Amino acid sequence: QVQLVESGGGLVQSRGPLSLSCAASGFTFSSYAMSWYRQAPGQAREMVARIAAAGGRTNYADFVKGRFTISRDNAQNTMDLEMNSLKPEDTGVYYCIAPHFGSWGRGGQVTVHS
Repeated sequence: QVQLVESGGGLVQSRGPLSLSCAASGFTFSSYAMSWYRQAPGQAREMVARIAAAGGRTNYADFVKGRFTISRDNAQNTMDLEMNSLKPEDTGVYYCIAPHFGSWGRGGQVTVHS
């Protein structure tokens, strides 16, 4: 059974940093690409970043390029999202996703105050 549990996030002032982590279990983590998505209030979910199984290849949405960094530790079955220079429009619920399985975590809240 695939399980994804987000931790971190919280409340931060504009331009501040924040991080999220995802702990994965129930599958061979190192064999699958992973993603972070987010959903702002009243908006559809959107892709934030994705990382290949081995971690060498990453992709970012244009609105986070240069500010966010996705990474993973296949020995620990974890994936992180480091967020810098946060903006109020980055506010939302951030989800850890294992696309191959169609599995989503419950989400972690990120709130950026101006």
